Amino acid sequence: MPEVLKAPLVVEFPFTRSLGPVQSAFLTGLRERVVLGVRTGDGRVLVPPVEYDPVTAEEIRDLVEVAPTGTVTTWAWNHEPRRGQPLTTPFAWALVRLDGADTALLHALDAPGPDAVHTGMRVRVRWAQERSGAITDIACFEPYAARQTDEAPTEPTVHTGEFADAVTGIVAHARLDYTYSPGRAQSAYIHALADRRMVGERCPSCRKVYVPPRGACPTCGQPTSEQVEVGPRGTVTTYCVVNIKAKNLDIEVPYVYAHIALDGADLALHGRIAGIPYDQVRMGLRVEAVWTEGARYPDHYRPTGEPDAEYDTYRELL
Repeated sequence: MPEVLKAPLVVEFPFTRSLGPVQSAFLTGLRERVVLGVRTGDGRVLVPPVEYDPVTAEEIRDLVEVAPTGTVTTWAWNHEPRRGQPLTTPFAWALVRLDGADTALLHALDAPGPDAVHTGMRVRVRWAQERSGAITDIACFEPYAARQTDEAPTEPTVHTGEFADAVTGIVAHARLDYTYSPGRAQSAYIHALADRRMVGERCPSCRKVYVPPRGACPTCGQPTSEQVEVGPRGTVTTYCVVNIKAKNLDIEVPYVYAHIALDGADLALHGRIAGIPYDQVRMGLRVEAVWTEGARYPDHYRPTGEPDAEYDTYRELL
């Protein structure tokens, strides 16, 4: 039995989104050290603000300014901060209801230890030194020893939401770090790729061959263990033309990604098509895998020169 593989995996991408008038005002306000919320039809103040009433679904635009001080409603201690989190030392994740708001805002609370945090404690915003119009303009919350004259919560005040040079869009960088194990079936598939072979597994019930193998038949639910070598040639079943260049991918656009049904397989896998102009790729095109030196998987697929496959031979694999 080949070794079951595992490896660290990072999924990372920038997510760009435009902002409506409410979110634009909220983030621009943070840049100016102003915290805004919205007032609903029944008088509640929501912070962070939303554009539609969560109860009635009506659009809401009535912006109000709330205080940068508030009360912890609940919290959890973070013993080991991760990459990209607000603080590099242990801290509390806290829901803070700012004075004048009826809902709580989730953010980091800087405290010396979990014994220093409790529900009901008073806190205030610690602003970032450099602010750009993002939730990170609030660096964190910090404990706040209010004077007796400060104990009464501040009433929210009406705000126009108008600022110079308003923020209209943001780029959020998403990243997920984890250890991935493909399991027994796909580990065997990857080991075979190292020998430039493509191996699937056959269902004992319906007799379909799945590549890459999944360890069980998705149709019958039966475990699969019988290995079947497929390819290396196959048929393009469907495809798309890529016109947007991906970051860190050294491939000139346009290029084609296709679903390819390898000979002997009952499931199409995807791969890049090269060795042919992108506008000549077509359904039924016969292709073969091309390996580069030292690669563990095919770099791309190229035409074999054979006649195109008849539609009836691959229509069930679309």
